[in-house]
Amino acid sequence: MKKGLLALLPLFLILFSCKSDKDKPDAYGTFEATEVTVSALANGKILFLRVEEGQLLDSNQLVGVIDTLDMDLKRSQTREQQVATSARRDDLAAQIAVLEQNKANVMVDKARVERLMKDGAATQKQMDDIQASLNLIDKQIASVHSQYSSLDAQVSTFNKQVDQIKKSIADAHIINPIKGTVLTKYAEPNEVTTYGKPIYKIANLNTLDLRVYVSGVQLPYIKIGQAVQVSFDKDENTNSTVGGTVTWISQSAEFTPKTIQTKEERVNLVYAAKVRVKNDGTLKIGMPGEIKFMPVK
Repeated sequence: MKKGLLALLPLFLILFSCKSDKDKPDAYGTFEATEVTVSALANGKILFLRVEEGQLLDSNQLVGVIDTLDMDLKRSQTREQQVATSARRDDLAAQIAVLEQNKANVMVDKARVERLMKDGAATQKQMDDIQASLNLIDKQIASVHSQYSSLDAQVSTFNKQVDQIKKSIADAHIINPIKGTVLTKYAEPNEVTTYGKPIYKIANLNTLDLRVYVSGVQLPYIKIGQAVQVSFDKDENTNSTVGGTVTWISQSAEFTPKTIQTKEERVNLVYAAKVRVKNDGTLKIGMPGEIKFMPVK
């Protein structure tokens, strides 16, 4: 009897080994999300900030404001300068009207002198003096007209300055960029912030990416768009399984990250890949996971 059991032992070992290899995952990794760090785009005191860690925010939602009083004053000052500069156009128009009237008067004198010259009652010098006066008036009119271009340039500059200030004021409003969950909060109301300083970090947790590493031998069995089986710990003894889709495969090899447990596996060259998984709230960033894929047909 014992001899019969010993004879069957190799067969049991082979079957157990096959079952173990079949159940063994093809790749391991950790879940991650595309995290967005929202930073200040203005300098000043944070007047209010309605952000809390774990809070779900909508995209384009106003969540905070940085003090804009100084920028508002600059905008008012620039607009006053713009209005004052534009008003000078009326002064130029009045100057031109006076010069045009002077020119009309001189033209009357020129016509009178021309009649007198026909009768021999006027000299050429009188005509030359009148023509010189006309030439001078034309130059004065041209000079005043040229000032319009300078005024227009100044008004255009003020317009650009106002637009820049408006943008700065808009940047002082903290607008949430994406719909997601606040992961980390870096600032509080009444704190003074500066341009580029992080305010909070947010990520869309409705879907997560499981970053795994596959060997060169496994590459023929995985492709972008492929459906795979994703497993993660449910409790100490069982796993939960969901469906996932391969969304990215690295084009270059790298050494296995140190997070892999055994030294033998760490020295191998592998290819990184991402598997997109829908999240019902169970999955967390940094949670370990594993995948099982079928050969590509």
